[in-house]
Amino acid sequence: MLCAAAAFTFYRSMTVFLFLVPAALFGFPQLRKRHLRNQRLWELTLQFKEAIWIVSGFLSAGISVENAFGMAVPELVRLYGEDAMIVEEFRLITRGLALNKPIEPMLQDFARRSGLQDIRNFTEVFSIAKRSGGSLKDIIERTGRIIRDKTAVTEEIRNMTASRRYEQNIMNVLPFGIILYINMTSNGFLNVMYERPAGRLIMTVCLALVILSYWLSQRILDIKV
Repeated sequence: MLCAAAAFTFYRSMTVFLFLVPAALFGFPQLRKRHLRNQRLWELTLQFKEAIWIVSGFLSAGISVENAFGMAVPELVRLYGEDAMIVEEFRLITRGLALNKPIEPMLQDFARRSGLQDIRNFTEVFSIAKRSGGSLKDIIERTGRIIRDKTAVTEEIRNMTASRRYEQNIMNVLPFGIILYINMTSNGFLNVMYERPAGRLIMTVCLALVILSYWLSQRILDIKV
């Protein structure tokens, strides 16, 4: 649909549409994949933040680390449901502990597969503290506090830029709307842009500017903490 809109708006050419379709079939899934990946990473970050605080609460009650991870599973199920990512990961760790596997390699495997720097940092600190006999309760509490502060800042930034994202979505479709409006109200006014080489060149530049503005807006609004 996007290819059809671009081909009609900027070229009025079926040839251009057929040329754009292969690019869309390759490019759109990649963009969608990246969007879904970032969304899942953000959800996992929020879930991991709560999981750390639950584990920390059990440790404060004098429960061992291994038992704390197992007891955290029902709490996470109540918060996020049976199919939540963090629930699956904690269940995997609990099953490994039941088979007398050390917790450090399982956390390291979780951190590697998650792709989150916060989880990798937590795993490294946790492994060092467990080997050196440090206070796991204090370390988990401090790590959880850092992750909570970081996610709070990120959520605040997302809320502050929500209106800008909405405005940008409007700006992305505005060029298509303007050209469609001109074509409907002044039929034939833009024919010169579609029939002559200079006009096609200008429309190609306009399409490139629309794509560039979309890319720049995504980069500007993608604020990392």
